[in-house]
Amino acid sequence: MALDYRNSRTPEAEVDSMFIDRWSPRAFSDKPLTDCQLAGLFEAARWAPSCYNEQPWLFIYAIKPKDRERFLEALVPGNQVWARRAPVLMFALARRRFQSNDKDNRHAAFDTGAAWMSIALQARRLGLHAHAMAGFSRQKAYKILNVPENDYDILAAIAVGQRCEPSVLSKEVAAQEKPNQRQPLVNVFAEGQFKKLV
Repeated sequence: MALDYRNSRTPEAEVDSMFIDRWSPRAFSDKPLTDCQLAGLFEAARWAPSCYNEQPWLFIYAIKPKDRERFLEALVPGNQVWARRAPVLMFALARRRFQSNDKDNRHAAFDTGAAWMSIALQARRLGLHAHAMAGFSRQKAYKILNVPENDYDILAAIAVGQRCEPSVLSKEVAAQEKPNQRQPLVNVFAEGQFKKLV
């Protein structure tokens, strides 16, 4: 049976609700995560697949107020205004070279993305949300994290916590507080060969 990939959703396709339920809110409660919740996030990432099982990801996190303030300095102002309430801030890094032979690992970012998705889905299982951000200064992040740029690529900043009412946000930011729509499948899947987007 041919599926209609022009639609954003196909009624014939069954998708676990955890994929649809995951989104990236900005309204976070400042309630701290428990040690068990935090460990669960990282344990989920630990089991993500990776090339040659290298597990090239490194998540550097901040839960202490002083550390979270340092991490916030690397974020663009637009992200600082809402991310400061999140009880956990972290950065996702990918190790540039294979540990086994010191050759360039061009799959590291792909694998780290899989580990990030594991964190995001586990967060939902725990009643939490995770919001990844591209809006940060890499230069500041390298300095704040004391990470050698030759060894690691800093890919994203991440805020994790329990979602709260959008009233904690400014009107401008609160207006964005809803899940984004997805592209039609025809724009992200092609059978047999490349097809121009419609």
